[in-house]
Amino acid sequence: MGKLNDGREIAVKKLSRGSNQGKTQFVTEAKLLTRVQHRNVVNLFGYCIHGREKLLVYEYVPRESLDKFLFRSNKREELDWKRRLDIINGVARGLLYLHEDSHNCIIHRDIKAANILLDEKWVPKIADFGLARLFPEDETHVNTRVAGTHGYMAPEYLMHGHLSVKADVYSYGVLVLELITGHRNSSSDSAFNGDNLLNWAYRLYKKGKWLEMVDPTMASSVDEQVETCIRVSLLCVQGDPQLRPTMGRVVLMLSKKPPSHMEEPTRPGVPGSRYRRILPRTRTPFITTTTTDDDNDSSASHIDSSNFDTNTTNITTSTNSTSSASAQVDLRGKRPMLP
Repeated sequence: MGKLNDGREIAVKKLSRGSNQGKTQFVTEAKLLTRVQHRNVVNLFGYCIHGREKLLVYEYVPRESLDKFLFRSNKREELDWKRRLDIINGVARGLLYLHEDSHNCIIHRDIKAANILLDEKWVPKIADFGLARLFPEDETHVNTRVAGTHGYMAPEYLMHGHLSVKADVYSYGVLVLELITGHRNSSSDSAFNGDNLLNWAYRLYKKGKWLEMVDPTMASSVDEQVETCIRVSLLCVQGDPQLRPTMGRVVLMLSKKPPSHMEEPTRPGVPGSRYRRILPRTRTPFITTTTTDDDNDSSASHIDSSNFDTNTTNITTSTNSTSSASAQVDLRGKRPMLP
């Protein structure tokens, strides 16, 4: 954290020296990101290159990230239904802006509770663009190296490296289910009986027992819109990416005047499940796995092949960084397709 000469507070993110992003690409993408201006996106004020060091200068958001409230029992009660609904709507609008309304289509690739910051008025802001991909206007998808967090990554992306805006839609659906239930998407959660959040929620929804999945700490404050949010979230996590709605459709479905017809969700897609649509065969991506400690949840792991250091540092401090150990696996012994 630091301050600019005009008094604005900033947070500085340092990219690791091992990043394979060249100087030209870094400058090009940083310049484009500085043009991103939206209420629900953490704004990038600028960037700096000094030798091998690359720094991104963001606006400072005073409150903690969403996961610090949602997954801590002593803070969860601060998230009543109204606040959670505002977060659901705010993140949807932020993603719609990134996908369709910014100068370039931007795919975040790591939408999760830890990357949603809350300001002093509980306004959600999408943060951490370390893994984001900028798409030219004539591209709808790419095959790329996998980077993201287990439990949030769309199966076609995790298993095949097939990246499109629908990967962000999937991650958003997981996030909404976590907001409604108060549970992480983890098979280690005893509430799921060895399954995962997505399948558990889908079964309850199909049985008409959707109220049973609502977080008890906010059960007294929910309204009829919670059912709509559950339905939208399940539409977002469908196995076939073509069946998932766009973020524009999501925002419309969550609005006060939703469409008269809303599709029924099909079974959620999880890694290892079969898809209705056959995706193009691609090389097995080169994967770097790093176990993360998300609020002492040892079951969460992070896949990150872009070698970003997620620590923030004051711009006036030393630029030394410590990277966590990771295991690299190339399942076919071939080099991956570069982003």
